[in-house]
Amino acid sequence: MKSNGSLKEAKIFSLVLIPLLGQYVVTLEEVGGQRLIPIWIGVNEGNAIGLKLQGEQLPRPMTHDLMSSILTTLGTKVERVVVTDLKDGTYYAVITLNAGPHRYEIDSRPSDAMALAVRTSAPIFVDEKVLKKCPVIMKPISEEEAEKFKRDLQSLKPEDFFRGLEGERGPEPPGGKEEGEEGEEEQPSA
Repeated sequence: MKSNGSLKEAKIFSLVLIPLLGQYVVTLEEVGGQRLIPIWIGVNEGNAIGLKLQGEQLPRPMTHDLMSSILTTLGTKVERVVVTDLKDGTYYAVITLNAGPHRYEIDSRPSDAMALAVRTSAPIFVDEKVLKKCPVIMKPISEEEAEKFKRDLQSLKPEDFFRGLEGERGPEPPGGKEEGEEGEEEQPSA
């Protein structure tokens, strides 16, 4: 993936568990900007991100810890992760690896890319075209508004964010899930 100047750096703003759906919503915040981008992710990936953000140390490595250890052992650095596209309600991402003179771009789900990024301190970026396609929440928002947003997420389904967007696909809007997620139409699971 060539950088054409359309990448916006982002950081994790919130991670909210939606118990009824068995999913998390991770919200990315545009660094130096006003946009918040919600992405529904699976419970395992949400747990992996949340544990690392909380500084939890488990006795045995989880999958993303193992990936990080393998890369470090091989002298490979996670240069960055990029949420590259949103197609039919599915987000896509790329992990850029730097291994000395070699640079690799690996296709990934955004949740796995973010789980690896928080373990390696790699920056997270969102392509501008994703920001144009996805439902965006504008800031500034107060602490009270942020808490209300988290509470409101508890009653929303992924497709609720995609209603009325350009290119809506008939009566059933897209699920707002990540590539690789499967499940029922109304409640995709991880």
